[in-house]
Amino acid sequence: MQDPQSELAQALKACAAGDRAGLATIYRSEAARMVTIAQRILRRHDLAEEIVQEAFLQIWSKAWQYEPGRGSARGWLYAIVRSRALNALRDGGREELTETESLERLQDEGADGLYVDLFDQLDSQSRLRACLSRLDGVRRKTVMMAYVSGYSHGEIAGRLKLPLGTAKAWIRRSLSALRECMG
Repeated sequence: MQDPQSELAQALKACAAGDRAGLATIYRSEAARMVTIAQRILRRHDLAEEIVQEAFLQIWSKAWQYEPGRGSARGWLYAIVRSRALNALRDGGREELTETESLERLQDEGADGLYVDLFDQLDSQSRLRACLSRLDGVRRKTVMMAYVSGYSHGEIAGRLKLPLGTAKAWIRRSLSALRECMG
């Protein structure tokens, strides 16, 4: 039995060759997680499902762009979903206002478990995990909040009770350290 990363990479290669079975393989193994990621960013299940559908269209048409040497297949897939979800937020055309009560509930929820889970789900042999583990816990959390969950710098500062400038600086320095480590 082959590992999930190799299976996804082969499925992307099949998509690039026009084989719909490759797309079906990706859908079966990743669609639920992709919806979860999009929902975490968008805070709406219906919109998250729409974004994932759009992401699968992009995956089908651009699978040839995946380069195994630049990162994992799963990372490439999730980057597409994250990008589409953030674009939907920026677009604002699909945005609905949230009631004050819901906002207060979201602010009170602890998000620590999510970032730990996402970090722990990274392949233990991956270079990204090794590089992220070099960052101290709070700085790793700021990067995960910004680039996995799609929080703005202001939201990160508010949730972690940091000055906005500190949150921005930590994210910028952490990304610089990650680039250096990954290079």
